[in-house]
Amino acid sequence: MHSSIAVLAAALALSACASDGAGPPASASALTPPPARKVEPSVDTMKRLVKLLSSDAFEGRAPGTVGEEKTLALLSGEFAQLGLKPGNNGSWFQDVPLVEITTKNVSPLTFSGGKAKVQAAYGPEMVAATYRTTQPHVAVKDSPVVFVGYGINAPEKGWNDYAGLDVKGKTVIILVNDPDYEAAGLGGPFNGRAMTYYGRWTYKFEEAARQGAEAAIIVHDTVPAAYGWNVVQSSWTGAQQVADNANGNADQSAAIGWIQKDKAAALMASAGLNLDTLMAQAKKPGFKAVPLKGVKASLSFDNDLRKHMSKNVVALLPGTARPDEYVLYSAHWDHLGRCQAAPDGDDICNGAVDNATGTAALVALAEANVKAGPTERSQVFLAVTAEESGLLGSAYYGDHPVFPLGRMVGGVNMDALSMAGPAKNVVVIGKGKSDLDAYLNRALAAQGRTATVEPTPEKGFYYRSDHFSFAKHGVPMLYFEGGEDLVKGGTPAGMAAAEDYTEHRYHGPKDEYDPNWDWTGLEADVQLYFDVGRALASTADWPNWVAGDEFRAIRDKSRAGQ
Repeated sequence: MHSSIAVLAAALALSACASDGAGPPASASALTPPPARKVEPSVDTMKRLVKLLSSDAFEGRAPGTVGEEKTLALLSGEFAQLGLKPGNNGSWFQDVPLVEITTKNVSPLTFSGGKAKVQAAYGPEMVAATYRTTQPHVAVKDSPVVFVGYGINAPEKGWNDYAGLDVKGKTVIILVNDPDYEAAGLGGPFNGRAMTYYGRWTYKFEEAARQGAEAAIIVHDTVPAAYGWNVVQSSWTGAQQVADNANGNADQSAAIGWIQKDKAAALMASAGLNLDTLMAQAKKPGFKAVPLKGVKASLSFDNDLRKHMSKNVVALLPGTARPDEYVLYSAHWDHLGRCQAAPDGDDICNGAVDNATGTAALVALAEANVKAGPTERSQVFLAVTAEESGLLGSAYYGDHPVFPLGRMVGGVNMDALSMAGPAKNVVVIGKGKSDLDAYLNRALAAQGRTATVEPTPEKGFYYRSDHFSFAKHGVPMLYFEGGEDLVKGGTPAGMAAAEDYTEHRYHGPKDEYDPNWDWTGLEADVQLYFDVGRALASTADWPNWVAGDEFRAIRDKSRAGQ
């Protein structure tokens, strides 16, 4: 998860189709009025479920553990008690094949052949893992090292950090984020401050594998990564989940990982280079990768491999007039399980905010919609697995949809809802990308609040939660965070709360239920999700991505049945 407390920009041009694929534009004034509000999502339901889901009894809700079993039983039981229907052909669950990989016996990452040997210790100085699901032992030995800048190959932007380079059998050192992340505005080849998918660490490893690299190591830098080393260490140690497939991910690099920036600087110095100079060069068009002459990398580790079947939870509230048209509500139920222990010995990453809040809101929204009565369209409540491992559960659903994606009207995604108190605004991740903004704006107007753009677009939140898995398949998805302009204390207080969460609790053992939380802000935000979803489920409009958006053509094809 990204944290909600912790993109591509496009201009807003509202357009939508009627239920047969054609119709008038959808503007804020043209939208079908929502039904009169009958109920509000229950804050008592959310409190009860957040407290339970984030208790030590659920062991951090890691996929493939007792914590998953308890979570699945709880969610399916809640949906059944509400009278919803099992959404997957009579089952509450969709199987998601995963492989759990637990890395052990990790050697130091050693760079030899330079002016001095450089070693990075596993945990405090580097982390390592593999995507390969049939390889119990990984050994990278004397692999030539190449600095490849930001590791981007983007032909449409005329940018290729691998141009003229053969990295087969080599170790590549990569910078996180985009080359222009420090820009003041949103201009530039990679949208300036607004991170593109090329800036995400997932892309870096994907491209390194496509180029044939034996190992791929990202240099951690807190500002462009958007989190400290503590987050990397807690997220990358312990059992990791990887999607299972027929080839065992044999086409992926043997080893992937991160290294602390000071160790990367020492590595470059051993090769007679300067990291700061290289970073500056990598930001400029035409950058050429720099081999570290004579430097070789070595790393080895063992893997305990366990195939298992994790599960998405799928619940359905059938529509009355057009039951074959669907509105989606999504949230991920998983967290990290047992992780890097806090100084007091606590090693359970309870994931209270991330994402017991979103999961509890999912149930509360189902409950509120049942009380309000069925809508014309069907409503799907989807709790997905393995978000923390790279959006694996939602990605699997996108590739194997239970309901046709061309009949999915749109949806909302909830991830790590804000506990900072009531805010005057919400922060929309990807504001201006789709017609769903109009639905949100109307719901906000009823609360006297506003929508604002991301204050930190360089953090790439658009690519860090499950809405992205559906957007890639053309489904318009709304994803927003609780605003930072708090009623009490304004933006300074909101920013301080965000920084405090990121530094002290995000992806760590102290993301725990707090009986002193102020729920009024979360309550207002969940009401927005209810109002937007309810309006979508009660209209004949078909929202779309704005003209020119990266997902528009995919949506048009799926709506046309292609």
